[in-house]
Amino acid sequence: MALRKRFGFLDWWPGETRDEVIIGAILTQNTSWKNVEKAIANLRKEKMLDLKKIAGINIRKLEVLIKPSGFYKQKAKRLKGFVVYLFGNYKNLDELFDNGVPELRKELLSLNGIGMETADSILLYAAEKPIFVIDAYTRRSMSRIYLRRKEFGYEELQSLILRELPKDLRLYKDFHAQFVELGKRYCRKTEPVCAECPLNKACKYGRLR
Repeated sequence: MALRKRFGFLDWWPGETRDEVIIGAILTQNTSWKNVEKAIANLRKEKMLDLKKIAGINIRKLEVLIKPSGFYKQKAKRLKGFVVYLFGNYKNLDELFDNGVPELRKELLSLNGIGMETADSILLYAAEKPIFVIDAYTRRSMSRIYLRRKEFGYEELQSLILRELPKDLRLYKDFHAQFVELGKRYCRKTEPVCAECPLNKACKYGRLR
């Protein structure tokens, strides 16, 4: 695979525990990971990277801690909403994650502020369920590869990738990380570096430049 040849094997999600992955997945909405790192650092310093502790913290204090991530009032409510649902319906994450992918995904999507990308990030990286995460990098890159006038829709692109890839948890994580790296280095939103891109020969957009 051209991407793996360029970047090597990638197993990307910057979170040490399942709790941290879930918190990070919610905080990264509509912001860069650099901003999320600042919020995560605040939570870590206060020993608050724990869903049970998030459940018990005053929401105003939570807002202050996660402020660097932006939209902090909304995100504090979403974190609180997640833990209220979790501990109101299950003993722990293990019990929640015992559900199958369709049921678990439906549950996550029913929660306020949990969209498809956030839900699938939780499924793949926290629950370790075989599902592919579609982010802005993947949508932009794939839309250029196919020279789409309009970017792929989330579920449309997810279905396409899941049809093409073997069902393999480690592969899904790696492939998602490859597209993140591709989007950061080459397939940028503005001024894409097409001449040096590892997918240049396969990309219809790149061949036109």
